[in-house]
Amino acid sequence: MTADHDQPPERFQPGPATAVPPAAAEAAGRLLAAGLGRSGFPEARPRLGVILGTGLGGLIERLEGEQSVPGNQLGWLPRATALGHAGRVAWGHCDGRCVVMLQGRVHRYEGHPAELLTRGVELLAAVGVDRLLVTNAAGGIANGLTVGEIVVLEDHVDLVRGRWLAAAPTRQGSPTCYDEALSRAAVIAAGRAGALCRRGIYAYMLGPSYETRAEYRMLRRFGVDVVGMSTVPEVVLARHRGMQVVAASVVTNIARPDRAMDDAATDGEEVCRAAATAADGIWAIIRQLLR
Repeated sequence: MTADHDQPPERFQPGPATAVPPAAAEAAGRLLAAGLGRSGFPEARPRLGVILGTGLGGLIERLEGEQSVPGNQLGWLPRATALGHAGRVAWGHCDGRCVVMLQGRVHRYEGHPAELLTRGVELLAAVGVDRLLVTNAAGGIANGLTVGEIVVLEDHVDLVRGRWLAAAPTRQGSPTCYDEALSRAAVIAAGRAGALCRRGIYAYMLGPSYETRAEYRMLRRFGVDVVGMSTVPEVVLARHRGMQVVAASVVTNIARPDRAMDDAATDGEEVCRAAATAADGIWAIIRQLLR
């Protein structure tokens, strides 16, 4: 269902703690006027936002009373071009509670400057999201992983190191990006839904090409469980905005760097199909995070 655009956009005024860019606040006002403001979301607790990665965009169809608008019509989000990323902002109800979803994202490898990668998070912050689930499709590095398995992140290795690091607070010790209690509950919820799920470490690489066999071996020695081309910029900024963050990778292909010959090459369509097999587990995590 597509939202009605007949109403003029409302002027959204973020509170002192939000401190989002003015253009993000204006886009939030347009989103509220398109129907989010009448959904009950602004008064909800927790106010859950979800970023749907490759192959997971179909989850918006599970929302009761689902509505959506093209993200680039809000005047803030860049147009999504990657396969499996529709670039829409959707909202609706799950178990009687409202959730807002970004159906896809943009990536650094698409040619976007670093500051555009986190605009979706800024929009979610502007509408008041205080709990965020970030999802992605990822390659499996750790031994024993299977295609379709969910890895809830406990930490990450950032091998791109972009401007989003300026959002990370400078303090002694390692900043905690992923909410421990919520992440543990997410693993339990996915398991109860019949999904294979574990905790793990994510490596963020630029892409768009998949990793070489030597890079797979390097990542395994680093203690990495899954590798992908997104998520870390969003997580860093979300934590800076004070959100509770859970991130979940869906394993869509398995690294086999020590085989004598490569398997058939992985392509984008295959990744989308593999990620979609984890939809029930991700949906269970969404339901858990709405509690």
